[in-house]
Amino acid sequence: MDRTALFTSRSAERAPAYDPPPADPLRVGAVRVLEANWTGTSTVPSRSLYPHQWSWDSAFIAIGLRHLSPLRAQTELETLLTAQWADGRIPHIVFNPSVPLDAYFPSPDFWRSSTAGRAAGAPRTLQTSGIVQPPVHALAAWLVHRADPGLSRARGFLARVYPRLAAWHRYLLHRRDLGGGGLASVVHPWEQGMDNSPCWDAPLARVAPAPARSFRRADLDHGAAEDRPTDLDYGRYVRLAADYRDGAYRDGGGEFAVEDPAFNALLISSEHALARIARELGATGTARHARAERLTRVLSDRLWDPAAGLFRCRDVRGGGLIPERGVSGLVPLLLPGLPRETAAALVATACGPHFGLGGETRLPPSYDLLGEAFDPHRYWRGPAWFNTAWLLERGLRTQGETARADALRTAFLQVAGASGYAEYVDPFTGEACGATGFGWTAALTLDLLHTRPGDHGSPAAGQHTSGTTSVQSTEGGDGA
Repeated sequence: MDRTALFTSRSAERAPAYDPPPADPLRVGAVRVLEANWTGTSTVPSRSLYPHQWSWDSAFIAIGLRHLSPLRAQTELETLLTAQWADGRIPHIVFNPSVPLDAYFPSPDFWRSSTAGRAAGAPRTLQTSGIVQPPVHALAAWLVHRADPGLSRARGFLARVYPRLAAWHRYLLHRRDLGGGGLASVVHPWEQGMDNSPCWDAPLARVAPAPARSFRRADLDHGAAEDRPTDLDYGRYVRLAADYRDGAYRDGGGEFAVEDPAFNALLISSEHALARIARELGATGTARHARAERLTRVLSDRLWDPAAGLFRCRDVRGGGLIPERGVSGLVPLLLPGLPRETAAALVATACGPHFGLGGETRLPPSYDLLGEAFDPHRYWRGPAWFNTAWLLERGLRTQGETARADALRTAFLQVAGASGYAEYVDPFTGEACGATGFGWTAALTLDLLHTRPGDHGSPAAGQHTSGTTSVQSTEGGDGA
């Protein structure tokens, strides 16, 4: 039996409460993508454009892999965590030494992690970047554990990853509280994950770009220039990264510092997950749940804009909220502790003219449909991405919006399959953009295929849909 057939065959070890038919073409196609992108210890986002291991990609990929192989999902996260720095940061790229340097820029010789990052405790034997990505990892670890608790306990999976995840959160909550209000700041647009969002235009305008002759854009070898960041923006990204590197990756001195709602919502969600992991390991988890609830209040106090009906980014260096509407401002729907009126306003905004969810768009755009900078094809300036659609689907369930979540799930699966598991798509037509055979698109497709339509994902429902079994929990569900 070939590996794709092995992973798509129904396990005889369990009587599933719900499982898509093994021959489902959507499932088979997703498995083939993950098999093609597997390196033996981790999964690349794309063999062509992104040939290394990316931090939040691996977290999303592990969430999907748990339905195929909980062991491989655990390995995905463990491989990433071996590259953690001593100060707690999880770098956004772990470089594969067998990949040529010119296959991706910025390459290891740009970041110089083992030398420039020595004071921050960068690994000596692994080459990584020096910036981070959104903290989805504890949520992923908890969901992976729930897929096969017996295997997880036998391998000591949670006991091994918990100290590293706790150190990661300490780094973000202490060293990255650059605004002094309790939220984590990103120091580069690449850290937030929505690299080219118009939300960064104002703070980036203060950054002098690196000379064009000082770098070569490998991304243009695999994508049309009109779909990628401009040379001016890319020069600013390079300048910020180089300055951070030349400052030995010390936090607090750069020109760019932004408190982002999605980054912090994912940190809060993962803090709830860490509390559940702590309980699984015999602790109470009470302090972590309390911290997550406190951070939810801080998020609302600092980033909520009631007039706009969504959360906004805060420019720490420039002061004040950034007026652009990005999908990042909807991601706090994930949080069970949101005030009811805030959650209702977020749903109304998502379904209104700025994002068109359930109406004129097939999937939610990454940026305001009515914004001056909207472009349905240019990287993070309007296209729809599958990971943000997955987060919103989960958030809608958390807030009890089951019908809307079911509709978004259906649209996600239709567009993912029709686009060849694309990196991102035109939000109106579903036309594929960027790379196809994209890792997190395939993985999150598998996750939604294992979600029964009509399931309630809210903590109050107490319903787990993990692996191929459905179990009840007294811990408030598998969400965070």
